[in-house]
Amino acid sequence: MTAPTPTPAAGGPAPDPATGTPGTPGTAGTPGAAPGAHAPRPTTAAGSTPAEVWRRARGFLIALAVLLTAAVTLAALSSGTHHGRLDPRSPAPEGARAVAELLRARGVTTRVVTTADEAVEAAGPGTTLLVTDPDLLGDRQLRSIRSAIDLSGGRTVLLAPGDPALADLAPAVHTAGKAHERTLAPGCALPAATGAGPADTGDGRRYDTTAPGATGCYPSGGHPTVLLLPTSTTGSDTVVLGSAHVLLNEDLAREGNASLALQLLGTRADLVWYLPSLAELGEGDTEEKSFLSLVPAGWHWALLQLFLAAALAALWRARRLGPLVTERLPVAVRASEATEGRARLYRKTDARDRAASVLRAATRERLAALVGVPSAHTHDPAVLVPAVAARLTDPGRDLTVLLFGTAPADDAALVALADHLDALEREVRTS
Repeated sequence: MTAPTPTPAAGGPAPDPATGTPGTPGTAGTPGAAPGAHAPRPTTAAGSTPAEVWRRARGFLIALAVLLTAAVTLAALSSGTHHGRLDPRSPAPEGARAVAELLRARGVTTRVVTTADEAVEAAGPGTTLLVTDPDLLGDRQLRSIRSAIDLSGGRTVLLAPGDPALADLAPAVHTAGKAHERTLAPGCALPAATGAGPADTGDGRRYDTTAPGATGCYPSGGHPTVLLLPTSTTGSDTVVLGSAHVLLNEDLAREGNASLALQLLGTRADLVWYLPSLAELGEGDTEEKSFLSLVPAGWHWALLQLFLAAALAALWRARRLGPLVTERLPVAVRASEATEGRARLYRKTDARDRAASVLRAATRERLAALVGVPSAHTHDPAVLVPAVAARLTDPGRDLTVLLFGTAPADDAALVALADHLDALEREVRTS
């Protein structure tokens, strides 16, 4: 049996019959709060409001959004213009767009192919086939290019081939070390070389050959860096060029590089520029590799650094766990003083409607627990009123007005309401 409900000051709220403290109008979790009461702020499972979570995380989210936007923008801007080394579409320093534009101005059409099959199909008597990376080709690709050399009737230019590629493409030629000088004199009577003058054919490979009728130019230490080899097909030939400097955008304007490049690549109306693709270079490699083996070595260190940075950030921002620390309050306010002060405030504002709502809602919750009504139907008159009436000696009493009625008209009615609610609860408890 509960203690009698303390009577509030006139116009003030009645204390909670269960706790002895005054009801708080419009508080969170009070289903009976009157309209106009302030709703509680929603909180997360950790007790923080969404606004607080946003304030803590907005710096990181904004930085992440900026990085993603910048990455997408850069990718979109460079997706159509970024190409690799020696690509005739690339304006980068190591691209070859400049020489391709000069050839186009002379009426030479440049076609880029990425497979040996396309290169062989495009080669013919009126074409020049440029193989940019002979050493990267597999056996099948080398055989295809060799067939083009023998049967096409055009010119084939091999760019800095090594001995493995030369064994298939030009068996009578072998490397003779590196040409340490960069700019070399023609040193031969070949019109293309004499017309160009000194050029940057050094700083790459130099060669020796036993092929009859071969012409060697731009020698370094007695070994040519440019070879012109006739083939068995009338009108066709093969050029072995030991350095790529004469084709690169950044070097084309030096010495006689542009003239030599135009005369080596512009003797036919069509230029087939063979850039082996990554898919073709991977042909024949059937060894199964793990995912980590495909990641470049530098990324392993980068991932390790990111992991260490994440671990340090977690240690820095982690919640410090430990025993609860008691804290002395600067002021201790007794419950009776708080009850009396709140009652004066309610009385001053004539908040009888809110006080009555709090009293009725608290009583309904306690009665629902006593009579076995689910919490979902605590404030449903159709469910709660019959269940409470079944526990009373006078089931005909009008409980709807008492538990769900209107606000009291004056302070006396509010006090009477508190007394009737307390009596009803006491009767249910003792029934």
